[in-house]
Amino acid sequence: MLLRRETWRRFDFWLFGAVLILCIFGIVMIRSAIAGNAQLAESVTRQIIYVSFGLVVLLGTALIDYRIWASLTRLLYGIALLSLIGIYILGQALFGSARWFDTGIILIQPSELVKIIMILVLADYFTRTAESPKNLAWILRSFILTAGVVVWILLQPNLSTSIVIMVIWFSLLWISGLPVHYLAIFVFLAAIGSVLAFPYLADYQKERIISFLFPDPNARHGNVYNVEQALIAIGSGGLFGMGYGNGTQVQLRFLKVRHTDFIFSAMAEEFGFVGVVLVIALLVFVILRCLYIARHAGDRFGSLIAYGVATLLFFQTAVNIGVNLNVIPVTGLTLPFVSYGGSSLLSLVLAIGLVESVAVHRTTLDF
Repeated sequence: MLLRRETWRRFDFWLFGAVLILCIFGIVMIRSAIAGNAQLAESVTRQIIYVSFGLVVLLGTALIDYRIWASLTRLLYGIALLSLIGIYILGQALFGSARWFDTGIILIQPSELVKIIMILVLADYFTRTAESPKNLAWILRSFILTAGVVVWILLQPNLSTSIVIMVIWFSLLWISGLPVHYLAIFVFLAAIGSVLAFPYLADYQKERIISFLFPDPNARHGNVYNVEQALIAIGSGGLFGMGYGNGTQVQLRFLKVRHTDFIFSAMAEEFGFVGVVLVIALLVFVILRCLYIARHAGDRFGSLIAYGVATLLFFQTAVNIGVNLNVIPVTGLTLPFVSYGGSSLLSLVLAIGLVESVAVHRTTLDF
């Protein structure tokens, strides 16, 4: 009884409430975004199932002491590698890449779960090496650990998720005490690596970058067309929007992938500037709560988990909105908790469950 009372007293209801509101709004927005498309008709029902199951996952994860995961990181890392190798060999090829396992009921994208596994693995590594010299060997070991999974994600090919994991790695590296004088080396290597890697990108990845840098104003399909329609949708929304279910770009289906990658534009058209500001404010609030829990965590491992989740949410939110506003190339990253997608949603609510666990178990109970 004491454990149950203490658990609910420390549970961050503000964080849970904000995530719940975002998930419910996502369902509502997806319903409008599918615009009567019969092929997407089941998306709303599926998202309701994903959200319902996800909330159970969140609460269940919150009740498990996050410290348990530290003893399982090697096993989790092995599972991550096996799943990624398996998807490379047996994966269902969709949209030019092999990223999904087709179970016959749903498509499972292992790389989404790998994001969360790598937060745990890296948090454990940086906790165990907290007293180690912050030298190149320390950096290199963490990089090899990260690259071990990233290389298999790149082979799918899935550049956006690979970048997300590398960003998580660097953020936890920085928080764990990366000396400032190494920053110049990282900037140099990142610049050189980007140039050298371009010829080896998949054709559709090259096309996304080239079309962003040199857009064809006469394009009537593809990434340039999609982004143009997204910008028209955002502009059409004005201050207060055209009203739920009344966005012309959405309802007339000019806006493509409007329930996933470009749901931000659909939201802007129907709810306007005020509506998107409120949604962004909720997402920022979730990130800030993760950072708050990180600062007040009971140990380094818990703190790094919460920092890692905050980094994931911030980067994915910023990139998705940036794509919709045409300030960065199209990536395929979803808007957290709002966009349609089972694997993405479940991995994110699992991440929130881990952060809640850090909040709930931030002090050691006396027995």
